[in-house]
Amino acid sequence: VRLFASAQSWIEGEAVRQLYATSKLDGVRLAVGFPDLHPGKGSPVGAAFVTEGVIYPHLIGGDIGCGMLAIACGLAADVLSNEVTAGRVLAELNRWIPSNKHLRQRVPEQLPGGLVEHSLSSSTLENSKARDGRFQLGTLGRGNHFVELQSDIDGQLWLMVHSGSRGMGQSITAHHMKRTMPSRSGPGHLDASSPDGLAYLSDVDWAFEYARQNRLAMAHAVESFMNAMFSSSFDWSTLIHCHHNHVRREVHFGEELWVHRKGALPADENEPGVIPGSMGTHSFHVAGRGESLSLRSSSHGAGRTVARHLARQTISRRELNQQMKGIWFDQRRAEALRDEAPSAYKGIHRVMRAQRELTRIIRELKPVLAYKGV
Repeated sequence: VRLFASAQSWIEGEAVRQLYATSKLDGVRLAVGFPDLHPGKGSPVGAAFVTEGVIYPHLIGGDIGCGMLAIACGLAADVLSNEVTAGRVLAELNRWIPSNKHLRQRVPEQLPGGLVEHSLSSSTLENSKARDGRFQLGTLGRGNHFVELQSDIDGQLWLMVHSGSRGMGQSITAHHMKRTMPSRSGPGHLDASSPDGLAYLSDVDWAFEYARQNRLAMAHAVESFMNAMFSSSFDWSTLIHCHHNHVRREVHFGEELWVHRKGALPADENEPGVIPGSMGTHSFHVAGRGESLSLRSSSHGAGRTVARHLARQTISRRELNQQMKGIWFDQRRAEALRDEAPSAYKGIHRVMRAQRELTRIIRELKPVLAYKGV
């Protein structure tokens, strides 16, 4: 087990316990925790694990391919300096990017080519692809997923999107968890070279591409309505796209091993990435430093310090509004967003300081407008 930040609260302490428990699973060679480490369902979030010959679906989680997209909007951030314009943008986001699924009249007849041609491993998953895959492509999800418009140091506007494979990733994970072999303790695993293991890895590849297409669909939707509002176009040469829930074959310590990242950003030498703060705090565009001791990985965000149920009990709507002062968001959703308040998360600047040897900062951005599903 390797930690890149010391535990300083009870909830991080539980995450450390989960990290040590996961390190003892069959075939796990190393477990690494990052400064955003926090408890998950059975295993911690903000961690990377390297295994030999086996795959653990639960160490990736249901939102396979969840990740970040960032792109320059080709506009000055002060276009959102007044309440009327910000309100129009929020209304358009609500119209074109639902949290759950699209209205029937907006559902594509079929998925993008590569997603259609790549068959999933069962008829059940193929049926889900034809139904949920179409209805949810270009949708946000709930929880900590978001669309945010941000300003860089030069006052230029950027889009940031955080989302993943939606219900499809959950269906794939549930399907393959039923086929895992029991471990001595904890959830089961798949032999990576077995038919079941290969089928899972093939479905994971599909989910990665679905998650990527999902974020791109949202970015294109935002570009379309912002073009109509401001006569502007995104600068696609600035696109940064990365994911932080995945498993892939990599060379570490001179061996080919399986690296599972659950809420962890790949951070190979000069690899571009995006590390968001919490709603209402700064975010960062970064480049990896290729640190071998971290499995060439870093944190994927700020990381929770207060569990959702406790945040709902202890953070008031008034406190959320105070913490979001100066940032446009839909006030009608304030009650439902209390568990996403900035105070429920670690300080992102503290997280970034703790991992200076893992990433270097390319660009710091402050939020201007935040949109979350409920």
